[in-house]
Amino acid sequence: MIDALVNAFKIPDLRRKLLYTFGMLVIFRFISHVPVPGVNAEALRRLFEGNQLIGMLDLFSGGAMSNFSVAAMGVYPYITATIIMQLLIPMVPALQELSKEGESGRNKLNQYMHWLTVPLAFLQALGTGSLLANGQLGVIPNFNIMTNTLSTLAIISTMTAGTMLLVWIGELITENGIGNGISVIIFAGIVAKLPSSIAQSLFAGTNYLGVAVFAVLGLLTVAAIVMVQEGQRRIPVQFAKRIRGTKMYGGSATHIPMRVNSAGMIPLIFAMSIMLFPGTVASYFVYAGGFIGDAASFIAGVFNPAHAVYWILYFLMVVAFTFFYTMVIFQQQNIPESLQKNGGFVPGIRPGRPTGEYLNKVLIRITWFGAIFLGVIAILPFFVQNLTSVQALTLSSTALLIVVGVVLDTMKQLESQLLMRNYQGFIK
Repeated sequence: MIDALVNAFKIPDLRRKLLYTFGMLVIFRFISHVPVPGVNAEALRRLFEGNQLIGMLDLFSGGAMSNFSVAAMGVYPYITATIIMQLLIPMVPALQELSKEGESGRNKLNQYMHWLTVPLAFLQALGTGSLLANGQLGVIPNFNIMTNTLSTLAIISTMTAGTMLLVWIGELITENGIGNGISVIIFAGIVAKLPSSIAQSLFAGTNYLGVAVFAVLGLLTVAAIVMVQEGQRRIPVQFAKRIRGTKMYGGSATHIPMRVNSAGMIPLIFAMSIMLFPGTVASYFVYAGGFIGDAASFIAGVFNPAHAVYWILYFLMVVAFTFFYTMVIFQQQNIPESLQKNGGFVPGIRPGRPTGEYLNKVLIRITWFGAIFLGVIAILPFFVQNLTSVQALTLSSTALLIVVGVVLDTMKQLESQLLMRNYQGFIK
């Protein structure tokens, strides 16, 4: 692996991509430490010590929310916009047609996601600021859209601009660097937070046996994630021979690699976004009083990571989103039609619709294992927390899945770049 990294830096184009990615991540970490003016730092620290829900929101911001910086919301609004667009594409014919128009259609859909991200970020900034400005919390004392309109709008606009800046940085990484930019930003935030979480567990009176058990389970989880992420079912494909003029084409055999977990880490991010939404909205009305306050307290309690119902719903959401995202991606690839156009067929299966039905059946069967595995990995922190009493590392299992997924995807991109230039890759 070290030789592969050395070879990667020997290639000017690849070296430029790696340095560009690293430079963008450095900028991201600087932005995450630029605080919003008027924040009570001591009140913010006390809030994070006693609220796991906000701690999970901090995962998406890469630690920026714990500083309440201009990038406190991270890329969370963009992820929400992506989920909404993914749900709308199968239901809206116009969007479905755009998804089939190749690169131009994808660019148009991406533009719609950017437009949708702005109002979502604005609303989230307003809600977050209103919650933290509550008298009992007092994190932003002067945040009031009615009495301090100018300063409040300035804070909201700054936070919205911070989110869009992170999205732009992520897209720059995707275009000019290595890996998926949005995922790399989330990855960088998790990695930046892990040392402090580990140190907090080791030096805050946590039992060392629990930390050791957590570390062993972490290593086993990494091994399981790698095995499942790389697992695939190979569907044999035969191409018929075709004669054009005096030359013969086709007649070759290959396979379609159908992955056990085709969706990667996306279902986990989607499910977490959906699960955080009710608790976040309810927390804005906890102190309203009366029936609204009681209902908000109940919802905020159910959708709190300390509640068992949260983890049951989280498991079901991860399984559902794994199937949903896998089927959406598979339908967009349109493999049966592509095989038929190129004279390819699965032995024993008629081309066209029968091939599509067969591939769908195989995909659903193998996705069950991948979906349940992702669900188990997602709720593993709940069981580990009760087994080891390690509170500070509650997010590590979820973070681990994202980190391993990003590392594997990035290594594959580096692998392909090295192999294109006749260098030996990471995997020998």
